[in-house]
Amino acid sequence: MSPAASSDRDRQKQAAAEAAAALVENGMFVGLGTGSTAAFAIAALGRRVREGLRIAAAIATSERSDAQARALGIPMTSFAERQRLDLTIDGADEVARGTLHLIKGHGGALLREKIVASASARLVIVADDSKLVDRLGTFVPVEVVTFGWQTTQRRLEKLGAAVTPRPGADGKLFVTDGGNITLDCSFGTIDDPAALERSIRTLVGVIDCGLFVGLATQVILAGQSGIRHLTRS
Repeated sequence: MSPAASSDRDRQKQAAAEAAAALVENGMFVGLGTGSTAAFAIAALGRRVREGLRIAAAIATSERSDAQARALGIPMTSFAERQRLDLTIDGADEVARGTLHLIKGHGGALLREKIVASASARLVIVADDSKLVDRLGTFVPVEVVTFGWQTTQRRLEKLGAAVTPRPGADGKLFVTDGGNITLDCSFGTIDDPAALERSIRTLVGVIDCGLFVGLATQVILAGQSGIRHLTRS
């Protein structure tokens, strides 16, 4: 992608993030996602807090997002104090047209993202329109325990996946905030995301996967023609 195209894509992401942050109201408990688009949303929410918005508190899906939010003056809490959230804003790697099923986790925070999403009354996804697809089909991140991960990889391969252990910046295996590793699994075009999610989650050694089925309530897409709001059909 050229620098000009990348800059244009970032402007689209920021526009979607601004629209999502505008949905947050006084007194809300808010979930904050992880990734480049979520970072735009956190920045927009931080600005609204500085301008007088009084949210109750937020819970972040990663240490990185938590640090960004705290630096911007957003009050933070944890699930020890609050078990339900009013609204979560997050990004996605793919969004299925109509169903709004998602693939998430390319940023390495899928487990915490799914915990936060599942505890939210509303999950609003922000993305540029390149993420909208007719059927999910990019690789599915799978978070697994480190002990015996090679046997977990073989189980995923028997399920039909081409599996690649995710490397970290240091050349070793990427380690999540929870101390687990990620196996990136390519299944090709996914005909039944719900069935595949169930199959993956039954495997010994698997903690969770990046298929988010039936969790998104709204998707805000930004593109060259402006912002579109999608709801689940």
